[in-house]
Amino acid sequence: MFATYVHHLDPIIFEIGKGLALRWYGLSYLLGFLLGFFLLKHLAQKGLWVMTGDKVADFIAAVAFFGVFLGGRLGYVLFYMIPSEGWESVIANPAVIFRVWEGGMASHGGFLGLILFTYYYAKKHQLSWAGLADGLCVVGPIGLMCGRVANFINGELYGRIASNVPWAVKFPTALHDARAPESARWNEAFTSAMEADSSFAERVQTLAQKENLHGDAFFSSELLNASRNSELIRDAIAPFLQERHPSQLYQAFMEGAFIFTILWFIRIKYPNAPKGLLTGLFFALYATGRIITECFREPDAAWVIEGLLTRGQFLSLFMYLFAAGFIVYSLRTKEKAV
Repeated sequence: MFATYVHHLDPIIFEIGKGLALRWYGLSYLLGFLLGFFLLKHLAQKGLWVMTGDKVADFIAAVAFFGVFLGGRLGYVLFYMIPSEGWESVIANPAVIFRVWEGGMASHGGFLGLILFTYYYAKKHQLSWAGLADGLCVVGPIGLMCGRVANFINGELYGRIASNVPWAVKFPTALHDARAPESARWNEAFTSAMEADSSFAERVQTLAQKENLHGDAFFSSELLNASRNSELIRDAIAPFLQERHPSQLYQAFMEGAFIFTILWFIRIKYPNAPKGLLTGLFFALYATGRIITECFREPDAAWVIEGLLTRGQFLSLFMYLFAAGFIVYSLRTKEKAV
């Protein structure tokens, strides 16, 4: 038997003020863009990209907003929110589209946003679209890796139930996730936590009585927050949690570090590779990595084919079409990278 780690990392780095905080998820995006900027500038200065070094900063800023942010958020709304909650939820409250702080960014939507934005940018500035995309696809996996590590810190997008896996993790977030079997026992876990830690019990009772805070959302939120700071509570709720794959870290490696290493090597080793080849390889490698890692990740949306094909795997299949298109283009045109 292995002593399974009960996840207790705090998504908040530090509080700035009431309702305002610096979060690991936001920092991961910032770090991804900063690393992308320095790597792209390096490629530009070495003559390995179609853009000059002095243009990189403005380009990255535009990519961050129009490609990643808008594309990722709209992708989440279209691919996940509307299928699960219906159009009514968006029509009744359109502002929900922009509430990124509540969670919800789709990588496939981000890719689509980047494709459209880079096409527009290339046409406007008379650059090779394929060559422009090659640079982004080489450094993009670094941002994907940072995002997946932040997913792990947040305890979200966790893996499927794991049996006899030494590195399995128990995620308290599963206690109030309706899709997880743990959710059926969250009341028992909450009672056990109250009995194990008297200070937690007193806090909950005080908030419930004096500040009139009630409801499942309040109690589950208090339990989750307390588990991050109290070993007594983690020990109390551990028996109610399933051991799961840390699939966020699998994805950080497959979608991030692994793809970056391959594409960076090709970019440096073969500077005259045809434009579009690296973009095609990125889409093929990402789709393959995503399909594989989804086998270990708890589906975060309804199955496309029950028990066989998840939403993430289904959307990844279309990426093979983009991969084929860019690779065929690169081989036919024989354009040479700058």
